[in-house]
Amino acid sequence: MNGVPVVPGCVWYPGYFDLAAQQDLLAALRQILRDAPLFQPVMPRTAKPFSVKMSNAGPLGWVSDVAGYRYQPLHPATGKPWPAIPDAALDVWTTISGYPHPPEACLINWYAPGTRMGLHQDRDEQDFDAPVVSISLGETGLFRIGGTSRGGKTLSVKLASGDALVFGGEARLAFHGVDRIIPGTSGLLKDGGRINLTMRRVNRPAA
Repeated sequence: MNGVPVVPGCVWYPGYFDLAAQQDLLAALRQILRDAPLFQPVMPRTAKPFSVKMSNAGPLGWVSDVAGYRYQPLHPATGKPWPAIPDAALDVWTTISGYPHPPEACLINWYAPGTRMGLHQDRDEQDFDAPVVSISLGETGLFRIGGTSRGGKTLSVKLASGDALVFGGEARLAFHGVDRIIPGTSGLLKDGGRINLTMRRVNRPAA
């Protein structure tokens, strides 16, 4: 499948999943969320809650609380290991990441209608050689990506349900975020909103 370059290092794959594949992936995520329920992360120090709720799949999961940002092997509320990453998501990583090792974390972000995510960098990982791979389900999110410093030029892409995106190389530490969710753009999720899966490699592979 041919991708659409957004900025150097960032490639967009519109319509990667057809409707049937989206429904299958959604069913797998519902099972994951029964075992690893959504939780509300908060900002370090201030304890201000994020606008999105989240969970994780894979050997490691990303969490944020007053102690800071980090990856850990256990769900912060249940104390249980995270469920495995769905095969369909792993297939996307294998196809578009260009990286020879599997992801260790798959963040599951739930954007309720009206929520957003401010510009930020993904830099809590040790291995920046591995890209970040994203899958969108549900209503369209207006994704914005810029450079590696705040205040520079940014570009926006409307990520629709079933789209995939990868950013690595010089875009690996680019500031990025979701400005808004566009209501009425998908009927996949009964009550609207958007789910975003973000796969990452956390640790450097062993030599």
